[in-house]
Amino acid sequence: MKYDSVRDLPESVRENLPEQAQEIYLEAFNSAWEFYEDPDKRDNPDDSREEVAHKVAWSAVKEKYEKRDGNWVRQ
Repeated sequence: MKYDSVRDLPESVRENLPEQAQEIYLEAFNSAWEFYEDPDKRDNPDDSREEVAHKVAWSAVKEKYEKRDGNWVRQ
């Protein structure tokens, strides 16, 4: 399901990512959720819609942030 706000993101995301990275995650997840509704659009149709959306969201975060010394920081 899509997330309405960063407060609704999984705890693991909220506790680890800075606020701006959470916004990136939220936007990317929701966009992927819509785009990958059709399993034929997924690289692996056996992956769930939610799994693919989380992968896309993490990829989006990693474009601008990296993990250094256990913390996510802007590149």
